[in-house]
Amino acid sequence: MHIGDFFDLKMLDEIMRSWSKATGLATVAVDNEGKYISGEIGFTDFCIKYTRGSKEGCRRCVKCDNECSGTYYCHAGLMDFSHDIIVDGQFMGKIIGGQVLPGAPDEDKFRSMAVELGIDPDKYIEALRKGPIRSEESIRAASELLGRVVNMLVNFEYSKKKNENLINTMNDELGNSMKLIRQVEDYSKDLDGIENRQNILSLNASIEAARAGEAGRGFAVVAGEVRNLSARSSEVNRHIKDTLANLDDSITKMDKARVSI
Repeated sequence: MHIGDFFDLKMLDEIMRSWSKATGLATVAVDNEGKYISGEIGFTDFCIKYTRGSKEGCRRCVKCDNECSGTYYCHAGLMDFSHDIIVDGQFMGKIIGGQVLPGAPDEDKFRSMAVELGIDPDKYIEALRKGPIRSEESIRAASELLGRVVNMLVNFEYSKKKNENLINTMNDELGNSMKLIRQVEDYSKDLDGIENRQNILSLNASIEAARAGEAGRGFAVVAGEVRNLSARSSEVNRHIKDTLANLDDSITKMDKARVSI
């Protein structure tokens, strides 16, 4: 199951863009295989162009993406966040982001990091200065809010889709049940015809047996068995009709329950 099977990813992207615009935090959504399912929203040059743009920096970033959760400090010293998207107990993906400083940076530390990652220190610091600064408390609150909202919406859409599938299945089964009822009703009508013919045959046999006198005694026995068979057929037919009526009533109740879902 993929999150895109039941959730509008375009709507997810729009929600995250509005949130990013309001908070100044970067964010992106990934599926359960780590593939992007939204745009790279609000990403900074410091993170994307320079840190992830270097081979070693990218390796460290991917490690953080895969191993860190909640709100945390990334390897580059910025605050990031990662919140799992869980649907019906199943991991469906993550909302990750951040790329913000919780306070004024130690530029000497970042210059040393730039050298370590093979990045021009001046360009690295220039990009760093353009990044947003937010308090740690506001970063945590904003990221947790986004995580909760996304999980709430995704689970709501999943439940709605699940109910739709259930209703479709019930509709199919109700349709099949009605077809079976109609088939049995047709068989019951055939049984009515057989029952009538058996009664006529029994009557004719009784008349012929009476005409034949002593010689028709065996014929009379056969006529009696035919009457018994006809009576038994009639009893079975009544049971079939009663069962069909009960089944039809149950299906009607199921249909009313389906409509009320």
